[in-house]
Parts: sequence; structure tokens; C-alpha cells
Amino acid sequence: MDIADLLALPFRYKPWRPRHLGLILDSLRDLRGEAKPHAEHLGAAIDWLCRAQDVRDGKDDAGGVSAGWSFEDGWLPSYPETTGYIIETFLAAAELLRRPELKERARRMIDWELSIQQADGAFPGHFGEPGSKPVIFNTGQIMHGMVAGYVQLQRQDCLEAAVRAGHWLVEQQDDDGCFRHFEHNDTPHVYNTRATWPLLSTGLLAHEPRLIDAAKRHMDWALTQQTDSGWFASNAFVPWRSPFTHTIAYAIRGFLEAGVLLGEERYLNAALKAGRGIAGAQRQDGWLAGTFKDGWVADAKYCCLTGAAQMSMNWTRLAQATGAEELRANARAAIRYLKTTQRMDHPDPAVRGGIA
Repeated sequence: MDIADLLALPFRYKPWRPRHLGLILDSLRDLRGEAKPHAEHLGAAIDWLCRAQDVRDGKDDAGGVSAGWSFEDGWLPSYPETTGYIIETFLAAAELLRRPELKERARRMIDWELSIQQADGAFPGHFGEPGSKPVIFNTGQIMHGMVAGYVQLQRQDCLEAAVRAGHWLVEQQDDDGCFRHFEHNDTPHVYNTRATWPLLSTGLLAHEPRLIDAAKRHMDWALTQQTDSGWFASNAFVPWRSPFTHTIAYAIRGFLEAGVLLGEERYLNAALKAGRGIAGAQRQDGWLAGTFKDGWVADAKYCCLTGAAQMSMNWTRLAQATGAEELRANARAAIRYLKTTQRMDHPDPAVRGGIA
């Protein structure tokens, strides 16, 4: 960042505004909450997402879920990628929390996603604005929502959209199984296993061998990037930096679920090796470093809350799928830590119930 950009920061983020100043002081105080029952924390997070959807009502992107709230712009436009997998979250939460209205919200998300799908099958990247370039990972993440819409709501249009998106993904794949085009920062990423998991699911549901084969080829390429410690190379947003726990968790989940769907031990073993490796780097209170070097050497002094949440799910699923029951303790510790970071009773609706 050059000097001009640095000097412009206060004018962009306006820390002197009372609302902003209050949030900054809250952050500096590092206030921690009490860990309450799971349902209370989940309900608060779902309520935050509902508010993030409601703020887009009456706008061109109505139905989608805002990308978040920032000092600079307030509530941001709907984000196609995250809205895609919030669909499956809301459908699951509707049953778990006995909140049927969440199904209707998921339907609205689906309708918005379908309205922005491109003629070639891809979904736009960024906020879906005209001219935004599609991204391999984003399209795959939206496919998760399409698969959920088909399986749980019996919407044939969702399966058709997923198949078209899947064929677009296949067209972008290189012969070795790697994706090098339509990639964030124009670099290949192992975390695309998380995006090729729905490619595999779609292929199995629609009886499309071409999609299944493409998913396998990407998983096989990704295996070549795993080191002896279980860590993944080619998994950061940019090649010269250590990958976030966020992207590490994405890679693990893709291998795990592909292994379950295919009964493929190589993929399950890759997920388990990485899952056990990063578990060894977890602090006793559940804290997990934000980035890691090979050998599971922490390369950040902050916790990546998103990655910690993902890993809690990965460890639980690994215990279920492989019998590695010791990983449940890691999952529980991560969840306990995350609960303390959630401001359940904050007066600001942009903060209350949110986590990261």
C-alpha cells in the first residue's frame, strides 16, 4: 500500500462517526461473550443472515444475501457465492430450528441465483454486477445451493442449472485436472476441491459421467499438492503467501465428501491426514491460527474464525466417516471458542449474531 492509499484510509472508513467509533472501541476491548446452548448461537447467526437478506429487499438483487456490512459502504450488495451455500444452510436450519419460514427464504435465494446465471452456465463472480467475470470456485459454491434445491425442494430447475454450471466447469478444466482459467488471482487452487464436490454430486444425481470424471480428475490433481505433513501447496489466494485456515478447511472438506460419495480411500486419507495435522496445532481453548506453513507451523497471530468454524465441521465429519473419534474433541473446542466471539446481545443489528 502506497502513502496516498494509506492517507486515504480514514476518509474511506470515517472512524470519527459515532457508530464506527463505538464498534472500534468494542473491538479494542476484545469483549468475549458467554458460551450458550448451540441452538441459541445458531438462531442468532441465522437471524443475522435474515437481516442481511432483508436489507436487499426492493433492490435489483432482492432475494440474495448481502456480502456483509462495512464502515465504508454499510450493507453490501448480495453475494452470489455465499448466497449459494446459505441456501443449503437455511434448508437444514428450517428443520433443525423448526423455522419453516427459512425454506421460503431459501426459495427466494434460489430464484435470484437462477436469474443471474449466464447463458454458458457459469454464475457471475463478485457481486454479480454486469460484466463481472465468473470464477471456478464461486460457480461451484453456488452449485451447492442448486443441489440442495433439487434434493430438498424437488426443484427440477435447480438440477438443470447445476448441470449447465457443471458443463461450464468441465470446459475450463486442463488435461491434468487442474483449473487455471477463471481463477482468483489467475493462480490454481487446491481449495477448488470444495467446488468440485458439488460437481461430483450433480454428476451422480443427473447421471452425467462427464461431470463425475472431471471431479475425479481435479481431486487427483489436488492430491499431488499434498505434502508429507498433510498440508497443501497451491492453496493460498496468492502463491507466495501461506494459505488461510479458511482455504485449508475448504480443501479438506472437498476431499472428505468426495471420498464419502465415491468410497475412495485416497481422498478420505488425504482429508484425514490434513485434519489430524491441523488438529495438532490447535490451542487448548479452541483457538486456531489464521494461516499455516507446511508442517502446520502457524504463520499468523490471529484466529481465522471462518476457518475454525469450518474445521469444527470437518473434524466432526471425519469422525463420522473414518472413525477418528479423537477429532470430536477438537471440534467441540473450536465451537466453544467461536461462541465467545459472537455478540448475541449487541445493540447494532449489523453486529448482533454475526461472527466473522
